[in-house]
Amino acid sequence: MRRTRYCDFTWGIVFYSVEIPNKTIEIFDTTLRDGEQTPGVSFTHEKKLEIARQLDRLGVNIIEAGFPISSAGEKEAVKDISHLGLNCIVCGLARVVKADIDACLDADVGMVHTFVSTSDIQREHTIKKSREEVVDMAVEAVEYIKRHGLPCLFSAMDATRTDVDYLIKVFKAAEEAGADILNIPDTVGVASPVSMKGLTAEVYKNVRVPIAVHCHNDFGLAVANSLAAVEAGAKQVQVTMNSLGERAGNADLAQVVMSLHSIYGVKTTIRTRHLVETARVIERFSGIPISPTQPVVGANAFSHESGIHSHGVIEDSKTFEPGIMTPEMVGHQRRLVLGKHTGKHAVKKILNDSGLEPTEAELNAILERVKALGDKGKKVTDVDLYAITEAVMGEVAHAERRIILDELSVMTGNMVTPTATVRLTVDGKQYVGAMTGVGPVDAALKAVESLVNGPNRMRLREFRMEAITGGSDALAEVMVGVEDDKGHMVTARAAREDIVRASVEALVNAMNRLSPISKK
Repeated sequence: MRRTRYCDFTWGIVFYSVEIPNKTIEIFDTTLRDGEQTPGVSFTHEKKLEIARQLDRLGVNIIEAGFPISSAGEKEAVKDISHLGLNCIVCGLARVVKADIDACLDADVGMVHTFVSTSDIQREHTIKKSREEVVDMAVEAVEYIKRHGLPCLFSAMDATRTDVDYLIKVFKAAEEAGADILNIPDTVGVASPVSMKGLTAEVYKNVRVPIAVHCHNDFGLAVANSLAAVEAGAKQVQVTMNSLGERAGNADLAQVVMSLHSIYGVKTTIRTRHLVETARVIERFSGIPISPTQPVVGANAFSHESGIHSHGVIEDSKTFEPGIMTPEMVGHQRRLVLGKHTGKHAVKKILNDSGLEPTEAELNAILERVKALGDKGKKVTDVDLYAITEAVMGEVAHAERRIILDELSVMTGNMVTPTATVRLTVDGKQYVGAMTGVGPVDAALKAVESLVNGPNRMRLREFRMEAITGGSDALAEVMVGVEDDKGHMVTARAAREDIVRASVEALVNAMNRLSPISKK
């Protein structure tokens, strides 16, 4: 296999290209079958049809719609999918048993995938057949399918644990019987990329028909093994959306396809802009959430929190992303995530994109609060950021404030009367006061009012509070309305994780806004 070394001088990185025997790779999707082998997953009839439509919209070449012999409902679903008028081929699964194949034929599939165990451990302990009997069964099944005029895909189950000479003997026999494509399954996920490439290369040089590969993910190598097989000559890759499948799942469609397109420069028929959309359909129907760190389609795939990363991505996305794969290519969005590592450039970018333009001082105050939330282990959402920003931008400039909150403490409990003590600086002088109330918020607000109010009283007329995000540590946004004796009223807001502090800060903000009208 010829390797070419070249350097991309734009990035200054050395890459190695591989000479791929097949420049176009077929994508054979087994989500409908293997997805239901995932513990706890069962698709309804309607969901199966919708998944088939979505996979067809995505552009897969072949859909393995199910195992028709397994139940009457499964057979009906496969038949209905076959009648949807999809652009892709609808395939049915069958053991090398006539009844299984007949069930596929009755379901009107466009292809039959037949399989038999070939490794000694499976052959001896599951089907209990000799090597010669397995060859005969394979030949008879392939010939029966071909007599009915359908394309046939033949799989030697557990191929990666099968004696290589015997595996090639089985494949040659299936090929001579008329098999259109031969599949090499890594049924229990024990292959390595090197061994998978070597095995595929050995089969490739001994047969004439195209080769497929079906890899399981027990050691997290399903995608790597699938790509290694493509390097060695595999024409077709069997995959599932979101890596669904028994045990640790199968090779992931999105990861395989984007690796082929972006790294290998190999074509498929997949419309990659639908990848995230399709992944989310499968997530919803299967009930299995996509991990945030799932490559290509995960929420964090194109997300950046670190100040260095965010700054670089804002300047040029290729600095901290692959470049050869962009969020737009897969139907994703680039996100700047907020947390304790967030930099000023990221916060400013998010706010500017939303039409908010804080001053430098306001931006520093916003960033300080965002980092404080991140230090507490809280995920800071965009909604949190907007609440913080509105609160900060609504505050009176420090130099113009009549009232400054210096200290706040509260005491409450089921056997204690809620009491709050506040220390304020009002018109340059410090005051301390304490009040009781029906709860800690009520007590704290009363304490502030008792220290600030003089001849022209300022009264709390409106109080509204809501949790911005879920959880007991949610950021609370408080909005208050304050009115003076002359009927002038202003509103202000504050956002903190501490409800009492947010309430007091909102009240002080409102009083500071009203203070030019109501002089003490």
